[in-house]
Amino acid sequence: MLNVKSILGQRDILFITFDTLRFDVAAGAMRNNQTPFLQSLLPKGEWEKRHSPASFTYAAHHAFFTGFLPTPAEPGPHERLFALDFPGSATTGERTLTFDAPDIISGFRKHNYQSLCIGGVGFFNKLTPLGCTLPAMFDESQWTPEFGVTDKNSADNQFTYAAQYLKRAAANQRVFMFINLSAMHQPNYHHLDGAVSDSTASQAAALGAVDAALAKHSKSFEDREWLCVFTSDHGTVYGEDKYQGHRLAHETVWTVPYAEFLWG
Repeated sequence: MLNVKSILGQRDILFITFDTLRFDVAAGAMRNNQTPFLQSLLPKGEWEKRHSPASFTYAAHHAFFTGFLPTPAEPGPHERLFALDFPGSATTGERTLTFDAPDIISGFRKHNYQSLCIGGVGFFNKLTPLGCTLPAMFDESQWTPEFGVTDKNSADNQFTYAAQYLKRAAANQRVFMFINLSAMHQPNYHHLDGAVSDSTASQAAALGAVDAALAKHSKSFEDREWLCVFTSDHGTVYGEDKYQGHRLAHETVWTVPYAEFLWG
């Protein structure tokens, strides 16, 4: 676990959620060389296996934004990277960056970080009051249909906007950038040639598209120094044990890929 206290104010924050990405799919895609750029970034070139605090996007992100990131898939307790002041917390340790704030976004704001949300799935689309709840936590938020689940180029569109934002941001302005990548969420079959329905294979193909898009825009990020948190919010079920989808208790839903590292 990184000691975030020691780099507060010195690095920008890049928090990316790979929406709906299963751990087994992410690990398999890396073994099959479908995600070479991510492999070059992640510690030891691999994803860490963790358990999500929730089984669907809205609940998981509320937990994340209050410091409850996915926990290692082994017995704890596990010290947290971020936390909010909370009496009796058993997972706030010496290395935990703790804020006297209602959420970590507000906490970083108190330390002069400008926050940006680049939305992806419906809970970030700002088309309804519910779709505004999470984006409203940020200083700036952006969503267009081209960032959403039905656009095959959603990841490239999202990273293009991120690059444009960084180009106009002052060099001395600390940034908290959050991106909710929609490509892995259903429907994702359009990422796999010939597919007519979603599967682990089409989700892996979607992740490959994300990897290529991040590699394409990597120079825009490498001009800054980042603390990165890359994680899925939850997985999904493609027929295992006769289940479909998520927002249910199943191993493929709770088990997610995770990485934290320094970049730039």
